[in-house]
Amino acid sequence: MQSIPIPNISLPVPFSPEQASTFAPHVDALYVYLVTLTAFFTLLISAAIIFFAVKYRRRQAAELPRPIAGSMVLELTWTIIPLMIAMTIFVWGASIFFKAYRAPQQAMEVYVVGKQWMWKFQHQTGQREINELHVPVGARVKLTMTTEDVIHSFYVPAFRIKQDVVPGRYLQTWFEATKTGKFYLFCAEYCGTNHSGMGGYIYVMDQAAYQQWLAGGTGTESAASQGQKLFQQRGCASCHQVEAGGQQGLGPTLYGIFGKQQQIEGDGAVTVDEGYIRESILNPQAKIAAGFQNIMPTFQGQVSEEQVLQLVAYIRSLAPAGQQQGGAAAGAQTTSGPTTGGVPPQQQRSNPLHPSDVRQGNPAPQAPPAGGGNTGNANRQQ
Repeated sequence: MQSIPIPNISLPVPFSPEQASTFAPHVDALYVYLVTLTAFFTLLISAAIIFFAVKYRRRQAAELPRPIAGSMVLELTWTIIPLMIAMTIFVWGASIFFKAYRAPQQAMEVYVVGKQWMWKFQHQTGQREINELHVPVGARVKLTMTTEDVIHSFYVPAFRIKQDVVPGRYLQTWFEATKTGKFYLFCAEYCGTNHSGMGGYIYVMDQAAYQQWLAGGTGTESAASQGQKLFQQRGCASCHQVEAGGQQGLGPTLYGIFGKQQQIEGDGAVTVDEGYIRESILNPQAKIAAGFQNIMPTFQGQVSEEQVLQLVAYIRSLAPAGQQQGGAAAGAQTTSGPTTGGVPPQQQRSNPLHPSDVRQGNPAPQAPPAGGGNTGNANRQQ
């Protein structure tokens, strides 16, 4: 089904940040429409008030006003016109909202963890950054975000994107930068005493400069590789099979499970996505895979949000060649025309790895936090 064309304004809007993403012209067009509409009706109503106050003012002390008869035409006019205007605002705003909420299937993926008072980023290729994010111009970048403490809000004015980041949930947004440069990143939700200091920068680079930046990170491991190590250290492999055709373990087989439907106890089914994997690790009793016992221990308090994201990346990588879900290689050029897909994570509640379905599993000794390599920038060290 074709999406509704969204109007846009490519010219600079007074008193607004520069436009640096594909979303910006569409958001600005809606903003200008709302301001213009508001100004028009403010002037119209003000003029009407003055006109009628003068025209129908009381001229004599004993003057009695004439009775006013109702008018169906007038009633319909001032009901239908505002309704039509309100519906244009709704449809226009909703189309922008859904476009921002549905990340393209082929996108460069970055994991984001908000924490008082910093933003921590991890690329699929292993690079880690704090309060800085480097991306190539023209690439679609999907952000999967969570927080370790309180609610934060990821806000990049030049990109016209803003997404609340909520504890215990994965929320997503995406952007496609249209120009190179250094753009401010803010937390737009009051989060404590140093809220004003929770900011950073997004560096948009041309392809050559971005590849050079990637090459400058030595000794880095991909998020999936770090997740694999953590998977072994935590003893997950003793219950979950991760190879095609392997013997069924005490828990569900994880090979190729991401993105699929999983039957759960109670005749229900869920989609295996990031949110379900996280829930299965931290609250394994919430949704138990059909045919498995509720004996998996919780890892709440034993793994950090970053480590959970690494485990998610590893499980996503357990798919046949060419069928892995997720983003294109870092820095890859995007295809023309956005491919929308995916559902808001809070609506998917998928059901991938179900730690709650493991039939036994004494938690392995707590492993040290999975580490990422130094990318050559002090700000990018953990």
